[in-house]
Amino acid sequence: METWRRNLYVLCGSLFVVMMAMSMIMPFLPLYIQQDFGIEDEHQVTAWAGIIFGANFLTAGLVSPIWGNLADKHGRKIMILRSGYFMSITVALTGFAGSLWQLLALRLINGLVGGIIPASTALVASSVPRERIGWAQGMLQSFVTAGTIMGPLFGGVLAGRIGFRMIFVITGCLLLLATLVITFMVKENFVPPEKEDRSNLREDFRMIFSSKELPALFFVTVMIQFALFSIIPVLPIYISQLLGSEGSKVALWAGIVQAGMGVANVFASPRLGMLGDRFGSQKVLLFALLASAIVFIPQGLVTTVWQLVVLRFLLGLSLGGLLPSVNALLRRATPTHMVSRVYGYNQSFVSIGSMLGPMIGGFLAGYVSIKGVFFMTAAFLLINAGWVYYSFFYRNKPLQGTST
Repeated sequence: METWRRNLYVLCGSLFVVMMAMSMIMPFLPLYIQQDFGIEDEHQVTAWAGIIFGANFLTAGLVSPIWGNLADKHGRKIMILRSGYFMSITVALTGFAGSLWQLLALRLINGLVGGIIPASTALVASSVPRERIGWAQGMLQSFVTAGTIMGPLFGGVLAGRIGFRMIFVITGCLLLLATLVITFMVKENFVPPEKEDRSNLREDFRMIFSSKELPALFFVTVMIQFALFSIIPVLPIYISQLLGSEGSKVALWAGIVQAGMGVANVFASPRLGMLGDRFGSQKVLLFALLASAIVFIPQGLVTTVWQLVVLRFLLGLSLGGLLPSVNALLRRATPTHMVSRVYGYNQSFVSIGSMLGPMIGGFLAGYVSIKGVFFMTAAFLLINAGWVYYSFFYRNKPLQGTST
């Protein structure tokens, strides 16, 4: 088997385990804060959930360009291993947090040492043939999403049996297992860049932001993440409201709602990636943004959980075309010796959107309404679709591949 295929399949399986582990507890963070730290006021719960959830992305956004620069100089695999081993420790320790401030501190540290997803994305992007980039990124995204499906389901079942704290310990163990698999099975034939291709962070910034395509894609990334993550802190509370007298089953139903979206995403991502390879990833991206915005609106109007499950499934079909398309477009616009740096900067914008989304969504839900968060999300996705149309269609300057 070709090395790039083996690496892709091993990383797909390993990231499935990583995301399954990480998503066992994060969707239930508001419930964890409410039950284990004695916070009863709903406004405080959603606000704290947004801050703690977003804290990880604050520090990750600050250090991602540094990790990307080091990856281009010393190899992408070593960055995957660095992230995996350190994250396994910090996540396990999170289960022993004695206060919300300790929980916040551990999330900040986790962001500093994290980065296994962007490092894996860069390794795949740098080794896969250009004509298969969309498909490969779609495959990787589908397994990441598959992990997020299984995680909430397992988490919902385990929460009632072993408690939220032990789930953090189990998550750390699974992260360690996945990293060990990558250590022994992923092979990278890394060739250090020539002296003229090496640069410091300031030079990276100047080169990347002098490009016409890359800043436009960074803006798309931050808007996508902001829109999608704005609903995370309030979704369990919203499900609890829909359940009414059956509110004791909220963890299980939260898992089912997440699974509905995830199943659709798993099937859609590789197929939309192939369509991007064939017809243009920018076209797939625009269509997916419009479809996602439309599907978000009725989610704020549902009256039963089953209606929400169906709509989240439809949303999952649309989401399959977002980040894989962005990653494919980034790779086609980037020379091989700068791949990790570009993905590092893009990860910073992923982190900015992922941080601001839950924070603003959590505060907005407390002072406006949870339903209003769904409508806000739809509006941001529509704005993003308008930006994509302007950047890649109205100006009539579709992305062109650059030299490797």
